[in-house]
Amino acid sequence: METLGIQHSTKAFVRAARSIPGMGIIDTLHGYVYGRWPYLCIGLGTGEHRLLKVLAPLANFIFRLLCRFPSDNPQFDKQGLKPGKRALSALSRKEAFADTYHAKVVRLGSAREIVSVNRSIRLKNLEKVIPYRLARDLILEKDNRILLLECPCRASRSKPCLPVDVCMVMGNPFVSFVAEHHPGRSRLIDSAEAVEVLIAEAERGHVHHAFFKEAVLGRFFAICNCCPCCCGAIQALRNGIPMLASSGYVSVVDREKCAACGTCVEKCPFDAIRMEASQIRIDPQQCMGCGVCSGFCSRDALSLERDFNRSDPLEIDQLLAEIS
Repeated sequence: METLGIQHSTKAFVRAARSIPGMGIIDTLHGYVYGRWPYLCIGLGTGEHRLLKVLAPLANFIFRLLCRFPSDNPQFDKQGLKPGKRALSALSRKEAFADTYHAKVVRLGSAREIVSVNRSIRLKNLEKVIPYRLARDLILEKDNRILLLECPCRASRSKPCLPVDVCMVMGNPFVSFVAEHHPGRSRLIDSAEAVEVLIAEAERGHVHHAFFKEAVLGRFFAICNCCPCCCGAIQALRNGIPMLASSGYVSVVDREKCAACGTCVEKCPFDAIRMEASQIRIDPQQCMGCGVCSGFCSRDALSLERDFNRSDPLEIDQLLAEIS
């Protein structure tokens, strides 16, 4: 008989949280709410949830009070943002949000490596990879279960990019937790199907993000395939909130091969490429090293090079080699 009707996966999550030094009740509750009601949380974060629109006057008052950023400020009003996005834009100006990374941009090859792991791996102290204040863990099992979930970001939009089921939850207690609480929005898949989803999303010009979160046991828990029009993390980055860490690479152009067709300008999810005087220009500070541009270049004029000023890549073989 279930204790007070609590599901097995919830109890497993709480037990795992209790085993982590420094993870308190508030963090555990935060992680539970994040996993239990992701569509509500993401919908509120993107400003698309109908509840936020109903409570917009109260939400704006609270955010103005907390941020001391009055609504009559011309720099605030001229943006014309929706209530939730106005709040997000205001919060991005606060130093308290300097450590808000949630995910690591990964190249297609790295994402395939993660979902296809054939041995148990535990990597600790990943501050060089994910720039959090606390150490991050990467735990992968040989028989790691993968759950394909409807993307909360896409699901919150009135006209989302399709398909919607592109988020991959990995490992326990996360897989069991999400499967029990969202059975109608998720299904188990194997690594072969996971690779197929990754490739299909890459062909659509979408970015692979490996998600970590302090409240979600301080561990890697998902790979999301993100489009710039729906993804809350990419939009937060555009508003100045550093929710995404660079892949550790930067795109470079071979001018002898480049035909300046402009395809990469259109496809770049981070608006890091522009056309100037009939030449492609890449902003290395804005480039996140996702590799989308090189995947669409018919002349192989674009490639990724290691940027040692950025965080280390999330590449399993490389990280294991460094440890050994």
